[in-house]
Amino acid sequence: MNKTLLITLCLVCCGTATAQEPQPMTADDCMAYAVAHNRDVRKAALTLDNYRANRLGAVGDFLPAVSASASAQYNFGRGIDPETNTYTNVTTFYQGFGTSASLPVFDGLARLHALRAARADVLMGKSALESQQDQVALQTLQAFVDVQYYQGTVAMAEEKLRESEGLLRQTRTMEEVGRKSPADVAQMEAQQAQASVEVVRQRNRLEQAMLTLKQVMNWSSNDSLILAPIAHSTQEAHSAHDGDNGPLGLNGAMEEERQAFFAMESARHALRRTKANLWPSISLSAGWSTTYYKTLDAPASTSWRQQMRNNRGEWVAASVSFPLFGRLSTVTAIRRARNNYRYAQEAYEQKREELEKLRREAVMDAEAYRREAEGMQKKVEADSLAYQLTRRQWEEGLSTAIDVTNTSATLLNSRASALQARLMAILKERLARYYGQKD
Repeated sequence: MNKTLLITLCLVCCGTATAQEPQPMTADDCMAYAVAHNRDVRKAALTLDNYRANRLGAVGDFLPAVSASASAQYNFGRGIDPETNTYTNVTTFYQGFGTSASLPVFDGLARLHALRAARADVLMGKSALESQQDQVALQTLQAFVDVQYYQGTVAMAEEKLRESEGLLRQTRTMEEVGRKSPADVAQMEAQQAQASVEVVRQRNRLEQAMLTLKQVMNWSSNDSLILAPIAHSTQEAHSAHDGDNGPLGLNGAMEEERQAFFAMESARHALRRTKANLWPSISLSAGWSTTYYKTLDAPASTSWRQQMRNNRGEWVAASVSFPLFGRLSTVTAIRRARNNYRYAQEAYEQKREELEKLRREAVMDAEAYRREAEGMQKKVEADSLAYQLTRRQWEEGLSTAIDVTNTSATLLNSRASALQARLMAILKERLARYYGQKD
């Protein structure tokens, strides 16, 4: 019984430890985490909430403004008796209540254009938020690709180091039997040292790339981050359909164009709202008030309820305001608003031209890197065959150690270039779909 219980506890502990092991994160996982935790995205969300608050305030400007007041006052010394309208020198107590409401009837459509500008700002804020999410996702994808590349170069450098150590041992053995000279041994020792330095260099670059990825994701630099192998990411990248960003969930570069468009619309309504200051304004108002008065030295006075009823008064008013001369403030405000609108127009056209250029570049880069990846793969196969032949000739004494070193370095560079071309093809294909998305 005790033995069975012990085995059960061990199995439960092993299962719990296995469940808590961190799972490797793919490119999509990293991008989703970055979008959810990036500080720039959070700031864009707060800006959007401010735009929504401004829109709510613009809606509230169409509602009447209602206020209520209450006051209490003691008068000491000389004053005016409200009943006899004569001066007295007694202590009195005043109490007053009132309420009023006002509603602007016409203001040159300034409130209407303010509401439309606020709506445009909200749409601009939404596009800005989605665009910021896209930028963070693309930055994360770029950093993810860099980490994948340096993970590959580290693996290649370590493989090169193991191969150099094997060649060095083989050369020393061949030197003992008289088939190789001390110069060959020295050459292989230099190659092994160079391979060791290259491993250190590539590991340092990998650590820097990993720090960049953690920074973009807002991931703690002290926590470990395990990434999925390159093959998994490559399979995910090619699983997306043409014209679709697949699992990345990018909104498309059209959000950047929408952001510029709604900024232009907001500036246009701001200009019309400023021009509304040239029109007269009409407003209505109404109110109610009453008071209570008591002389503290008097033996008796009218009751509070009776005075509140007798002193009650209502009023209704209409006012018209004509702007005659505002020291040129309205003229200068209209001029600035017009310039802001023209500036927004230029920014919108510039953004459209920029996105069109980026679309064309992304398509050309994706095709170029795809062809380069195919060509580099063939070059790797050819360089690998050349290296194997050179090494066999070296073992047979038909080539020198320098030839082996050169062909080995050429093969290593070809493999690194092929890996880079393959990863860049994945990145550029995603960018081509991102910039190619349209409504």
